[in-house]
Amino acid sequence: MRPGRRSAPGRHGPPGWGRSEGFGEELLGALLDQGHEVPPHLLGVLVAEAVGRLGGRETSVFLLDYGQVWLVPLPLAGLTAGDPQPIEDSDAGRAFQAVRRVEVPRTDGVRVYLPLQDGGDQVGIMAVTLDRVVEDDRRLLRRIAALVADMLMAKHGYTDLFFRARRSEPMSVAAEIQWSLLPPLAMSTPRISLAGVLEPAYDVAGDSFDYALNGDLLHVTMVDAMGHGLDAATMATVAIGAYRHARRISVGLAEIYAFMDRAVAEQFGPDHFVTAQMMRLDTATGRFQWVNAGHPAPLLIRGHRVVRRLSGPTTLPVGFGGREPLVSELDLDPGDRIMCFTDGLVEEHLAGGVEFGEEQLIRWVDRVERTAQQVPAVARSLSHALRLARGGITTDDASLLLLEWRGPR
Repeated sequence: MRPGRRSAPGRHGPPGWGRSEGFGEELLGALLDQGHEVPPHLLGVLVAEAVGRLGGRETSVFLLDYGQVWLVPLPLAGLTAGDPQPIEDSDAGRAFQAVRRVEVPRTDGVRVYLPLQDGGDQVGIMAVTLDRVVEDDRRLLRRIAALVADMLMAKHGYTDLFFRARRSEPMSVAAEIQWSLLPPLAMSTPRISLAGVLEPAYDVAGDSFDYALNGDLLHVTMVDAMGHGLDAATMATVAIGAYRHARRISVGLAEIYAFMDRAVAEQFGPDHFVTAQMMRLDTATGRFQWVNAGHPAPLLIRGHRVVRRLSGPTTLPVGFGGREPLVSELDLDPGDRIMCFTDGLVEEHLAGGVEFGEEQLIRWVDRVERTAQQVPAVARSLSHALRLARGGITTDDASLLLLEWRGPR
């Protein structure tokens, strides 16, 4: 990198640096300035030009598909498309799962795979080829990748290009509704990590989750609306909407249940319901609170194994007009994980009519947890392993949500 003009320390900049742009600042500044206005379909041209100024070529962007099995190429002008890359068995997948740069020597140079991460949400991977790689290149590529992730997240709300690229099979209308309702699949801060998986990704109907980090308080819910198809998706939408409304006016967990219960009952009548888990975590102290409205009890994972079910008092599912629920509480230890899931994960009947069951679920959680991976990787691996263990059968929504409290750092 070529530094700017030397100058005396003072209010114009750090000691030893002038006010003129260095190469890195100029490169990143141009990408940032132009990125605000470039339309989504020309984003690839802008990224490829920035990488080209570093001597990079064959720039590719891979996005996570909805089933969280593949990294699929983003087919934009300026980018090299390539083939879909499996998360479990590819260089791109290694970079994605470990959330770190991977460099692969080739006869024509070095292929570099960089995570595209936004606020802990793993958007995908950027790949570039250079003749050789030095530390300045690594630093600038990491920062370019961070900007690209931010631009992808900012622009995905007003284009279908990214949605289309992420699909590896047709999606039902109900699933369209659920995916449009979701927050990012993963979120991470120094104190917490969270990740969710919806299954079946392309036909999910009644399952959904939501969360918000407001100061030190993390608010989380998981819902499962009765039935299938559009009716279930519509009920889940109303339940999540009522949850967000109550959360944003800062009421307690019991009051949040009342808001959700009233909204579903008034909209759908007495024979419709939504099971729900409403939770709140004080990220400064580890104080965890929850209200269970007819939902399967969460699992407490400590030391990478399930140590107990959080089976406190329950109330009726949302929409049935249950009594004011009791709020359960637990003090978490740093590193503890809470796993929530919907009943489709354990109620699937295997060949011979045997139910998959919660005990088998716990055995699989312990097995996957022993790998000591990060929360998004565990959630993804566990969902895929459970589907295979059920014989690949998913006749009902079977979703999960994993939350880790890292401690009051």
